Amino acid sequence: MTVVGVVTLLVRCGIVMLFLPFSALDKVVNFQGAVTQAQEVFKPRSLATMVLMCGLAIEIFASLGVVTGVADRLCALLIAAYCAATAVLYKRFWMPGDFWASGDSKARNLFWDFLKNLSLGAGFLLLVVGTTGSGLRPFLAHPFQSSHPYAVAGHHQ
Repeated sequence: MTVVGVVTLLVRCGIVMLFLPFSALDKVVNFQGAVTQAQEVFKPRSLATMVLMCGLAIEIFASLGVVTGVADRLCALLIAAYCAATAVLYKRFWMPGDFWASGDSKARNLFWDFLKNLSLGAGFLLLVVGTTGSGLRPFLAHPFQSSHPYAVAGHHQ
């Protein structure tokens, strides 16, 4: 693998590392706690468990797709949507009512987490649209195709 390929691999591992291994492993090791947290939004335990399992699947399989380059654009789009959904569902900074309070504020802490989720999602969207100026066209034309992140310049794998 070339130096560019190694750097690409490291960057892709870095962008997914929050999800795989850390968040996914936390969901597995602390499954009951994760279900309880999901129940804050999805009240029936069975629904919370199902939503949690969907999130776990996204964290594992979409992260692997981003790292390996297999349907990486689609995987990055799934993770971007997951980041936005978790921001809206779990980082509800508008709920505590203490955003403008002096001193420490639960709402402001949630606000920063909300923005971090959205920012990370935007980073994944960059994988979807690329940096060549072609925008969504290549993704929309072939959503399951790899972006060939480890191909030698001018050659697709």
